[in-house]
Amino acid sequence: MPKTSTLQVQGRDRAGKGAARATRRQGLVPGVIYGGREEATLIALEPKILNGLMHDPAFKTNIFEVEIAGKKQRTMAMDVQLDPVSDKPIHADFRRIDKDTLVRVPVPVRFHNELASPGLKVGGVLNIVRHDVEVIGRPDDLPDHIDIDLTGLEIGDSVHIQSVALPDGVKPTIARNFTICAVAPPTVMLVEEDKSAAAEGEEGAEGAAKADGDAKAGAAKPDAAKAEKK
Repeated sequence: MPKTSTLQVQGRDRAGKGAARATRRQGLVPGVIYGGREEATLIALEPKILNGLMHDPAFKTNIFEVEIAGKKQRTMAMDVQLDPVSDKPIHADFRRIDKDTLVRVPVPVRFHNELASPGLKVGGVLNIVRHDVEVIGRPDDLPDHIDIDLTGLEIGDSVHIQSVALPDGVKPTIARNFTICAVAPPTVMLVEEDKSAAAEGEEGAEGAAKADGDAKAGAAKPDAAKAEKK
């Protein structure tokens, strides 16, 4: 189940780039709450609070009761724009939700029991294809993370989305049975295989060269015999 927390923000009177820049000059992050049957609500957030929320892997699956002047709106974070130079948040978008709202969100993946994987114990490498899985569902049905059990995985084994149990009413946005992770051979093993393949290639090339040389030598012998007869 997603975590629900209260988020206190300030209201803003004006929209537009100029108003957003003025909000940033005050040391705040401009934002907006949209969706539902209400008009968009302009807000301003404390950057320290927003930064703390963003570092939670389940940031986009959490539910925020945004409080403005004593009035609360149930929301989820949709997007946070970052400054391309400083990487600091410069704008935040929240969406109003109710119990029947369908949302698309990325759910973080957690991997467990690495020591119980025979492939990893002998030096295999866990190749993580997806650190999160985008799903669609109602806010209260969403998981805050997806658990992947690595127990029993051998080298060459992989985990696909169809082997993951999701809550009722929640499904991936991608229809195909995509890979989440796989146990790859150790790097040393791959290097040794490459060396063996290269050695076999060199032996094959030497054999071909020798055979070609013998063929040329055999072809030259009749000519030499003719020269001796003359």
